[in-house]
Amino acid sequence: MNGSMNFSVLCKHGTSAWLVLQALEGDDTETLIALDPHFNRTGHYWHVRLEGLPDRFRYGWRVDGPPHPCLRFDPSIVLLDPAATLLSGGTVWGTAQEQYPDHTERRSVFIAGPHYDWADDAPPLVPWEDSIIYELHVRGFTCHPSSGVQNPGTFAGLVEKIPYLQSMGVTAVELLPIHEFDETDCPFTNPETGERLRNLWGYNSVAFASPKSAYAASGPQYGAIREFRDMVKAFHKAGIEVILDVVFNHTGEGDDRGRTYSFRGLDNDLYYMLTPEGKYLNYTGTGNTLNCNHPVVRDLLMTCLRYWVSGMHVDGFRFDLASILGRDRKGNVLLEPPVIEEMTEDGVLADCKLIAEPWDSAGLYQVGKFPYGTRWSEWNGRFRDDVRRFWRGDPDTVSVLATRLCGSSDLYEASGRSPLHSINFITCHDGFTLNDLVSYNRKHNEMNGEQNKDGLDENFSWNCGAEGDTDNAAILGLRRRQCKNYMATLLLSQGVPMLQSGDEFLRTQKGNNNAWCQDNIIGWVDWSLAERNADFHRFVREMIWLRKRHAALRRRWFFRDDPVALEKAKEGYVGDFGPEIVWHGIEPFEPDFSEKSHSIAFALDGRQTLREPDCDFYVAIHAEMESQNFEVPPSPSGRPWRRVVDTALASPLDIVAEDGAPLVAFGSQYLVAPFALVVLISKP
Repeated sequence: MNGSMNFSVLCKHGTSAWLVLQALEGDDTETLIALDPHFNRTGHYWHVRLEGLPDRFRYGWRVDGPPHPCLRFDPSIVLLDPAATLLSGGTVWGTAQEQYPDHTERRSVFIAGPHYDWADDAPPLVPWEDSIIYELHVRGFTCHPSSGVQNPGTFAGLVEKIPYLQSMGVTAVELLPIHEFDETDCPFTNPETGERLRNLWGYNSVAFASPKSAYAASGPQYGAIREFRDMVKAFHKAGIEVILDVVFNHTGEGDDRGRTYSFRGLDNDLYYMLTPEGKYLNYTGTGNTLNCNHPVVRDLLMTCLRYWVSGMHVDGFRFDLASILGRDRKGNVLLEPPVIEEMTEDGVLADCKLIAEPWDSAGLYQVGKFPYGTRWSEWNGRFRDDVRRFWRGDPDTVSVLATRLCGSSDLYEASGRSPLHSINFITCHDGFTLNDLVSYNRKHNEMNGEQNKDGLDENFSWNCGAEGDTDNAAILGLRRRQCKNYMATLLLSQGVPMLQSGDEFLRTQKGNNNAWCQDNIIGWVDWSLAERNADFHRFVREMIWLRKRHAALRRRWFFRDDPVALEKAKEGYVGDFGPEIVWHGIEPFEPDFSEKSHSIAFALDGRQTLREPDCDFYVAIHAEMESQNFEVPPSPSGRPWRRVVDTALASPLDIVAEDGAPLVAFGSQYLVAPFALVVLISKP
């Protein structure tokens, strides 16, 4: 390169532009290079080629333009490169507090360095049906002192936890936002201590191609890119995919009161949805909405996605409030959104997992209807809500539970999709933890400093008899059983399961269902709970491996209706072509889908998985306060049943090895405890 480089930035409405250069460290003196609009402008692009540049430097842009309600030019502000891959400042967590509330002092960074050696790194390409997704926060996962890692809160810290994730059977980590953001942009304070809160989650991106330097142990040495690549390479070596949670629906610039980083200073009217008066349209609940389907914005987003795949070897993306991607600049819903189509058809992204959060904050709800859906999987919010409602004992929930267990055909089958388009989850970062779901009837977000007004009010939770902490042994036992029920339901359902980090050993946020600003023990994973709740931890781990061993639980297609085979099964026929699934009630072949029912059972024919032959399964599910006898039907293959799971039993009997599991006779009565789930297997 010989110290030469071409700089270019798009600024459609600008009339003047200056390139700003600074040394990487130390001297803040600016070298200001004015661009001649006659020689340094092609169309809407401003550009200049420079010689004799150092190997490391900071840079940015100053631009000016005409006054207009929809434009916000200010040549006194140095703007970031929208596609910058590294930023200066904020390299240590909590130090990004800016002196100026209306603009950033951070700069884009260029560092010439040796080519990164990916060696033989290759994407694991785990099939959807075999995937176990584990959602985690880079900082919160290892920041607690109990994590025991050498580099807490960093990409390097995650590498230290890979053996643990392998032992759990995880096939993909889904990382909460790792794009650059300002953790000090939270305006709220702890009402008890007066301490300023921080933006822990990072759903406020300011540079879509730049990994957050404060998430790198090597951040102060500008090593975030290398450390991120090292992390991805280590995950891939362990057979684990890396999925990024990307926030393309808005930026950290906020509304009129927000700080300018780049987009609004370069072309406010181009990058954001605005009213004719220049007010920000807010479909995100965060102050602004990115104008995603504008060709320029679309090109930026695609450039960034391709960089994360080709340059950083990322395996997939989960798009936050993805329904925003389907709106035009006025907020109208598009039938065939260009940006979603381009992501769907892009060659670089062809092997990536694409996951939509198919709703936005303005009421657009597209679960089962996300555009170009055969390429996209979706967070299935219906699964979360319906399973929660069933297990807390709501009426008229058996029928919808059955549909969710089968992969949500009501949502996906008509459009030619499969169970693999459904990302099933009980909890995620946004809401109660699993432990809190069974411990609180209402949210307790007072520590967020918003008078408990933030976060969802309806969580479909049940405290099992007491709000929060209790010493009541009966309530604690019911809570533990309910947590097992939730995990077992998730891992027995067709579709793709996603777990939230720490739920496997009953992490708590003390009833806070919106811990975005809790950079403390509320928002961090307490690893000591893995020992204190070792029995539950074991149950979750064994349930995951049970799923991984059995293709009957990981079908690629929906179950087929076969009335003839069902009638033969009722007559006692045992053959190779029985029903793929049979619904039972407390008596064989008599399911009760009525409004008052709280019990259901089903059997799976393991020989009909369209993959390798498998065991038969019988699952009895009961959500009432009284025990209930279930008459055990014959297995579809005629092989004897063995009981491998009973969530009412104490560890280690709650889940046992298949070969040594106790036999359960056909026609016998199995007493299912209040709020419990039982699994029988017939092995070949």
